[in-house]
Amino acid sequence: MKKIALMGSTGSVGTQTLDVVRKYPNKLKVFALSANSNIDLLFKQIKEFKPEIVGVFDTKKAQKLQKKVKIKVLSGKDMLEKIAEMKNYDTFITATVGLTIIKATIIAIQNKKNVAIANKETLVAAGEIVMQEAKKNNVQLMPIDSEHSALFQCLNGENKKTIKSLVITCSGGALRDYTKEDLKNVSIKDALGHKTWAMGQKITIDSATLMNKGFEVIEAMWLYDVKPENIQVVIHPESLIHSMIEFSDNSIIAQISEPDMKLPIQYALSYPDRWDEAVKRHSFNRSYSFKKPDLERFPCLGYAWKAMKIGGTMPAAMNAANDTMVNKFLNGQCQYLDISKIIKKVMNSHKSIKNPSLDDIEKAIQEATKLTNKFAKN
Repeated sequence: MKKIALMGSTGSVGTQTLDVVRKYPNKLKVFALSANSNIDLLFKQIKEFKPEIVGVFDTKKAQKLQKKVKIKVLSGKDMLEKIAEMKNYDTFITATVGLTIIKATIIAIQNKKNVAIANKETLVAAGEIVMQEAKKNNVQLMPIDSEHSALFQCLNGENKKTIKSLVITCSGGALRDYTKEDLKNVSIKDALGHKTWAMGQKITIDSATLMNKGFEVIEAMWLYDVKPENIQVVIHPESLIHSMIEFSDNSIIAQISEPDMKLPIQYALSYPDRWDEAVKRHSFNRSYSFKKPDLERFPCLGYAWKAMKIGGTMPAAMNAANDTMVNKFLNGQCQYLDISKIIKKVMNSHKSIKNPSLDDIEKAIQEATKLTNKFAKN
């Protein structure tokens, strides 16, 4: 029986993780749950899964929930860290969106807990530190992400010295067929209209700009210890091949399945075993197509590559600028094309610190956020 601490239980990945727990009650037990502010859904989850502790980021909502439940409700900015420090669980699952989870993830690693990462910002902003801690504490990071899970599965049992390139596939997002002219008038509804995956709003916008794929490129560099030049991205609209590995003999191994997040979630929790029927069986009565991404229409992917090559605090600054601009777009405070324009300005203004500490990263995030707000206002 694995005991899990699920951070972000009311979001898309969180609710799907609980679907897996429902399916395997003899293998998985919920120790802790956390949410940002959706206490109505969290209350239902508490009644069903009976965790020992819960956390709510919003303090007022936490107080409201505490009156309805007998278990302890933690709140505030360090709520995630307090849960990570606890002893009575096996696997820490980061299904939150945003940068607040980084410290908590490092604490879980230092406590030698298994870590399943769905939060992209952790490795994008602090990949160097997180991977050093994982190595030092002999902790395996399992990706809850279709592309990185696919890479992990394709690499299983292979000699990493024979890797020629990691090939990360990309649906192209909701706007993949839009022209440069079309992109000037993109509405929030347009950008949220993903054709394949059902995800939260933030990650769906990141998919539309291809910044999400940029994040995945940076994550892959850290997870699989490869150089930026050994990572490719290909547009694959069908979303059936989730990623591939190209080897030194020019052979390619791919992982294929129906597009459903329950597969990478279940595999992250079952590894090294495989549990039954995570997704429906694949039908081969269809075609697979590929093309290169257009970095002129979708420059955010190129910015991520640039940030990765510069290194240091640059990815954290880029990430903070993106977080801020996507939030503004979702709140109707800027145009779609402003997202990439302001990210570029922030990156051009940021002086990257090499081999950063966590304090350096936090400072870079704060400064980049202020700069983003300033540029967006102007």
